[in-house]
This record gives sequence, structure tokens and C-alpha cells, in this order.
Amino acid sequence: MASRMDPAPAARPDPHEAGAAVSVVMPVYNGEAVLRQSLAPLLAMRRSGEVAEVIVVDDGSTDRSATIATDCGARVVSSGGRLGPGGARNVAATTAVGDILWFVDADVVVHDDAAREVLAAFAASGAAAVFGTYDDRPPARNFLSQYKNLVHRFYHHRERGEADTFWAGCGAIRKHVFLATGGFDAQRYPYPSIEDIELGVRLRSRGLRIVLAPEIQATHLKIWRWRNLIHTDIALRALPWSRLIQSQSGLPDALNVGVGERLNAMLAAVFALSAALGAAQVVPGWIPLVFLVAVAVANARLFVFFRRARGLAFAVAAVAFHQLYYLYSSTVYGLCWIEARLKPGQR
Repeated sequence: MASRMDPAPAARPDPHEAGAAVSVVMPVYNGEAVLRQSLAPLLAMRRSGEVAEVIVVDDGSTDRSATIATDCGARVVSSGGRLGPGGARNVAATTAVGDILWFVDADVVVHDDAAREVLAAFAASGAAAVFGTYDDRPPARNFLSQYKNLVHRFYHHRERGEADTFWAGCGAIRKHVFLATGGFDAQRYPYPSIEDIELGVRLRSRGLRIVLAPEIQATHLKIWRWRNLIHTDIALRALPWSRLIQSQSGLPDALNVGVGERLNAMLAAVFALSAALGAAQVVPGWIPLVFLVAVAVANARLFVFFRRARGLAFAVAAVAFHQLYYLYSSTVYGLCWIEARLKPGQR
């Protein structure tokens, strides 16, 4: 599907939103290990009439994903090749029967009331799109999985309400809006990346509303380890997102690229530099201590969130790791800023 089409018509509040038909769209590539879990609540919703259909788009899997989805009772369609999740979702959207397209990732298990919360969010806001958040109970117990899940939840709860972005892990959009805006840009993002963020940018550029409703909750089954976390954060998130920002008129004040987050990233960088200079005895030792206090104050809300969720030791470790996240993400952004000025038009 094209990524640039005529502006979509503005979404209008519908007093009968509760009766809207919902088509669940789940792209999958080699997801046999998680499909039965992720499909179970969605198929229960279909049986109860809360959603009209559950479409699984097999994106060229080499495992038993398609067979498992069929056995579970989902409607299975083929993407026709390895298109990436954006392209796979586009394939399903053209034949979906629902007024609302509800995108759910294959490693996401929605809560039992999620369909009702999706419709409630549309009815209350009249928005073009809505999305939710992960819950605080990821089954993977290792530190990186807990950190990644909880930090996602923190930002999505803090920024509830009007949003400047979209999240397709558990997010829904009116079908007529999705089709009119060209769907996901599968050519630009042929792999799991920021195809949902880019769609959100296009929606907002047309004056359409997106609402973050954290009442729409889901459990994330993904296991994060060093290799896939760093690769995802840098190659699939920070790099394409930084390039997208460079192609726009300015930085959005939303989620983890808002003004406060930019200041936190600057503090993390200044503290790291001052600590290195202090260790080399180039600057007095009290200078990095001052910046350490500043970092602690700036991250106090995040620290409290982590401590309440997993305790003091986890909170200390998670906030410390988050400073590393700030460092590599802001480094990527800086390199993309330089790239945009050395090679204009090649983003």
C-alpha cells in the first residue's frame, strides 16, 4: 500500500461505538512458541461477540505458525512473502470486515476486557486511533525483560490521553482512516521497526486524533537479552526514529522523545563525561557528584515507579541502565543529525 495518499477524513465521535465491528489483525513470523497463548483471549472474544473476527497474517513463516493458528480457529491469510509486520497488517486490512482494525502482536496476550476498553476509548474520544500498554506482569523474569516491559508501561501511563504517535503492539484504528492514509509504509520499514510511529506521524499531520488509553492492557511474552535489546533499540528503533525526526519539522514532545526526556539524556551524557574526566583527574571529584545528584533528581519519578513495582535493588539497577539507554539513543540521534546535514535528502 502506498504511504502517501489524500488526507483522511476526520474521525467523528460515534454515539453507537459499542456496536462497531472489530477485526483483530495479528501478523506473525515464526511465532509457534507463543501463538496459542496470544490467540486464546482473542478467540474467546470472537466467540462472545466482542470482536467480529481474528485474522492471523502468516508473513512467510518457516515453522508451524499457520497450522497452529488454523487449528486454534483463527482466520489465516498469507502475506504472499516476507513483507514485515507493517506489510502483513496491510494485507489483512483490505479484506477485514470490521469498522475498527485492532492490531495485536503475536507475542502479546491481551487482557480479557481489552476489546471493551478499545471500544470505550473510541466512544469517549471520537479519535481516529487508540492504543494501550503492557501490564506489569511479564512472564520473563530476567532483569532486561522486566526493565524493558516496565519502562514501556511507565511512559505509556505517564503520557495517557492525547498522543502524537501510535503503537501497533496493541493499538486500534478506524478502518476507513487506515485505508485513506495509506496504511503502514511497508517499503520503508520491511522489518519490525517504527512503522507504527511513522503511521502516527501521518495521522497527526492530517489533524487526526490519537489517544493513549492505558486501560487497554496486555501481557508481553518477549524475552529480552543483551543482543536483541541492543540491536532492537539501536538498529530498529533509535536509528530509524532519529531519521524520521530529521525528516520532520521538529521533535515531538511525546513519550521518550519529549522535552523532559531530552533534558534527561543531556544530563546522562554530561554525567558520563564528568565521571570520565573526574577519573582522569582532569576535573575535581565533586563535579561528577553534582551531576549524579542531578541525574537522581531528574529520574526520581521513574525510580519510584520501579521501586514500587520490583523493589529498591531493581530500581537502582534499572535507573542506572536507563542512563545507558539515554547515552546510546542520544548518540544515534546525534549521528543522524550530522548525517542529515552532510547528506541532505538521503534519509
